[in-house]
Amino acid sequence: MSQNIEHNTSRADNEGGPGPVALTTRNADLSDMVELLRTQQAAKSDHVVAASALQARAGRVVVRGAGPVKLSMDGVTSGDLSLAPTRTADNGIADKLGIPTAYLRRTREHNVELYDDNVNGWLTHDPNRRFLVRGLTAGEGGQGVMRALLSDRYRPIENLDVLMTALEGVHAAGHPVDIVSADLSESRMYVKIRSTAVSAMAPALLAGYTSPFSGARGADNPTVFAGFVLTNSETGQGKFRLIPQLTVQICNNGMTLTRHAIDEVHVGGRLAAGQINWSSDTQAASLQLVTKMTRDAIGSFLDERWVAERIAEIEADAGIEVTRPQQTIEHVSKKLRFSIEAQNSILSHFIDGGLRTSGGVLHAVTAAAQGIADVDEAYEVEARGIEAMRLSAAFTTGRVA
Repeated sequence: MSQNIEHNTSRADNEGGPGPVALTTRNADLSDMVELLRTQQAAKSDHVVAASALQARAGRVVVRGAGPVKLSMDGVTSGDLSLAPTRTADNGIADKLGIPTAYLRRTREHNVELYDDNVNGWLTHDPNRRFLVRGLTAGEGGQGVMRALLSDRYRPIENLDVLMTALEGVHAAGHPVDIVSADLSESRMYVKIRSTAVSAMAPALLAGYTSPFSGARGADNPTVFAGFVLTNSETGQGKFRLIPQLTVQICNNGMTLTRHAIDEVHVGGRLAAGQINWSSDTQAASLQLVTKMTRDAIGSFLDERWVAERIAEIEADAGIEVTRPQQTIEHVSKKLRFSIEAQNSILSHFIDGGLRTSGGVLHAVTAAAQGIADVDEAYEVEARGIEAMRLSAAFTTGRVA
């Protein structure tokens, strides 16, 4: 896998807060991902509070009484916690308070006083409504980053626990695996797990294809490996999921089989008010589910017969000749709402790959995804590869307008 590791902190880290805690990473190896998740785990500051305890000030969100304990002549008091929202947190604020997301972003960028007025106005509209505030802090300064504003029924399954539990399950099953890539955005963790011990041949899918990365030819080595993508969100941006993925050996293109995913929603009973110290019992129940889901994934996804059946399904739609590449990829990109940059990259990879079929569109989409810097966009584009193949086949044969 690529070792071009990038760590990024939030815009909030430059606004008078504590020393920065990295929020994202791209193309990390397993040890770097684990180290980052441990750093984040130690810095987490989670609180269930009423709306009346929240206030927007100069674009930051203040959680009253959630800051460091202060000792004075008047006794012991709790200070306030000032958090700078990430983009994901702003999305959550907009969603929970019923403010149009694009409008709230515009107020942050162009009129922060109006941002404060809108947020505070809707917080006071229902002062007893309770939220889970997820933050990261460093040091004792009472400042940090706000990662999310969530329902008080939301129960996170923490990224570090999920990752370690899933890897233990894979190891216990005796499957030799490697980590293809490990990525973290503000909203989700993505880890690609591949088993080179479970493979199948896909000559109909790869004949005529040339890797744009290595120049290797699919006709010479049509090997496809089994595996799956582990994804999780601690900030309310989706379920914990295990998604099967077939990886082409010559190029690491990942064919994601989303309709076979195993997933779990992060919702439970109402949380008690105050700072949250997630109990070992609560986490143990969640991790037992992760263990079961991992076992189910291994039993299904890392099976040569299952892999061969999925390859046959893909190959059934892969052989349609694409006679109008530019128009076809424009159509597919519009349908799937790819960015112009992604569309241009897909077209370039389609030409470089040399396979002028609907299967070539699949390879072009998954190859282009590897070069997208934004973690969430990269995985979204890659996950639509098979759908893009089928859309291109339908467009070429006239089954769609």
